[in-house]
Amino acid sequence: MKITKVDVMALHSSKEMKETKPGQDADWSNIPWRPVVCRIYTDEGIYGDGEAAMAYGSAAPGAFGMLQELAHMVIGLNPMNTEPIWEKIYKQTFWGQNGGPVFFAALSALDMAMWDIKGKKLNVPLYVLLGGKFRNKLRTYASQLQFGWGETLNPALTPEDYAANAKKAVEEGYDCVKIDFFTFDEQGNTFTEEQRTGLLKPEYVNLVESRVKAVREAIGPNVDIIMENHSFLDAMSAVQIGRRVEKYNIFCYEEPNTPTPKTTKYVADNIKIPIANGERIYTRWQYAPYFEDMSIHMIQPDVGTCGGVTETKKICDMAHAYDIGVQVHTCASPLCTAAALHIEASIPNFVIHEHHVYNLQEFNKNLCIYDYQPENGYYEVPELPGLGNELSEYALTHCDKVTIE
Repeated sequence: MKITKVDVMALHSSKEMKETKPGQDADWSNIPWRPVVCRIYTDEGIYGDGEAAMAYGSAAPGAFGMLQELAHMVIGLNPMNTEPIWEKIYKQTFWGQNGGPVFFAALSALDMAMWDIKGKKLNVPLYVLLGGKFRNKLRTYASQLQFGWGETLNPALTPEDYAANAKKAVEEGYDCVKIDFFTFDEQGNTFTEEQRTGLLKPEYVNLVESRVKAVREAIGPNVDIIMENHSFLDAMSAVQIGRRVEKYNIFCYEEPNTPTPKTTKYVADNIKIPIANGERIYTRWQYAPYFEDMSIHMIQPDVGTCGGVTETKKICDMAHAYDIGVQVHTCASPLCTAAALHIEASIPNFVIHEHHVYNLQEFNKNLCIYDYQPENGYYEVPELPGLGNELSEYALTHCDKVTIE
């Protein structure tokens, strides 16, 4: 089997892009959700889909270009040889070694698509290729409730808003929720970097605590709360906030500050809440120091940015040697959701799966042919060959596409 061509696509999925005709250049500055994906074709008629999971933030155009660059390197190769191909791209591109998210997102997309091809060729789900399932259902949490919870996005402002969103998720069967309590002020404005770093003013600490307290009182003692920080805080303010909310039994404290080994260790040593991190840590080499000093207690590698299925599985196996749990980070199209579920099912140290509120939005759900959703707070693992999902006709016809042959 040989790879014959790769389609690299920047998908048009936002409301702003509905007026953009297929093939027309996208206005990147006007798109809040802009997935970058690829489809790899083979001489046996089997194809596979993958994603560079940079649909949010400011790096999607870079991933789109990087994916085109790397796609040239896989033409003519056998997609069954995922290990040699991964190593070739890592070592022969110069910028791959100790590379950052744009490089590894592009590599992730290619790697994911090749694993999809492997599963389809052998007619087995991805989890079989990864060693088999430890579990049939995966505990799942409702994620990013500061944006609301449902088919529309509405910022939570008052403590009552946060409590209502959490109660809604619990009523749907979730026994864990994740919220960034320090995203919006009481008027709906996003807090600035200056407001969220250094030693914080009492009004900010009190505001965060009032929201956490409202959620805990609304959902009771038997539902877990993950406190998200998106790395907006620094080590000092992260400890300050962490100490204030310890009494509310926080399940884990996610991305408390910019992830560096020394500051992460400082935060972990000065609060009594487990640390979750990894969305912005890439490859096993970058994870190694966090494992060695045990400063992260639940890692969150993203299958669409840390090197694909090949690398994510290695990172999870390394974590297992240190008794560290795993939640594969997922904030992307349904392609990455499917890949994450397969990996999480096939590792012994799985903790919980992330179900982002964006997975409830039509602009994201219509990008793939299957809309996998959890039931009563648990996901089932796709049983179709490969990833068990693929790009929809909508996605394939609403994109900027470059074909590499």
